[in-house]
Amino acid sequence: MKLFTYVYEGKEQIGALSKDNTLIPLAEKDMQTLIKNWSEKKQKEILSLTTQGIDFDKVQIKSPIPRPKQDVICLGINYMAHAEESARYKEEAFGGERPKAIYFSKRVNEAVADKEPIQGHFDIVESLDYEVELAVIIGKDAKNVSEKEAFEYVFGYTILNDVSARNLQTSHKQWYFGKSLDGFTPIGPCIVTKDEFQNPPALAIKSYVNGELRQNSTTDLLIFGIAHVISELSQGMTLQAGTIIAMGTPAGVGMGFVPPNFLKAGDEVKCEIEGIGTLTNIVE
Repeated sequence: MKLFTYVYEGKEQIGALSKDNTLIPLAEKDMQTLIKNWSEKKQKEILSLTTQGIDFDKVQIKSPIPRPKQDVICLGINYMAHAEESARYKEEAFGGERPKAIYFSKRVNEAVADKEPIQGHFDIVESLDYEVELAVIIGKDAKNVSEKEAFEYVFGYTILNDVSARNLQTSHKQWYFGKSLDGFTPIGPCIVTKDEFQNPPALAIKSYVNGELRQNSTTDLLIFGIAHVISELSQGMTLQAGTIIAMGTPAGVGMGFVPPNFLKAGDEVKCEIEGIGTLTNIVE
């Protein structure tokens, strides 16, 4: 099931994609509430709705979770080929052995929707970069979860572009500031519930800049997988329902080119994950 947040007749609401590719409005006030109320019974109720759907051309699509309650949890250097290109770009910042997963957070005051612009912040950003990532949405509070039961806590998946200012990321010796500027987190266009995929999902993941294929991999090449990440994090913290975990990006980002090939104003970035859709944004 594909779930969207959208604005219709001046009101932000949520809906499910119908068989005729229209949006069926749902009663919950927002996606966070739907996630908290989710169950097999709720899913069956939605599937049985006969409400008249709303055409996509009549709505403004928003990010599925426009204002996350907490920072997004991110995985760094979680595809081997990306680890290699990152170290080549700046060994001091990205090199070295990493036997454990790298976690960092990303502040998101408001997530950027499909077709909305990426703010370049070129007054302070010299090296703007893109990172297509599979994002996991936690469906219920997770604490002390084993790897075996980890997928019981997954609600669904979406696409996240971890836009990054490499000069800020490397000069501050940590990644929070360079990853968290306003407009640096496009998410969407929808959430697809986990039942649409195998566990773990093995999906083609790609990005394009101005139509040129830049990243091209599959989500089964993660160094640290979804079950490991949920289990490890939940040993020390409660992952609340609605938590967003971005699983890292494959090779092909701008800093991986020789010389680096960073974004500039007017560039179009399209992030694509099989079974979820595409997330397209233009840099301004």
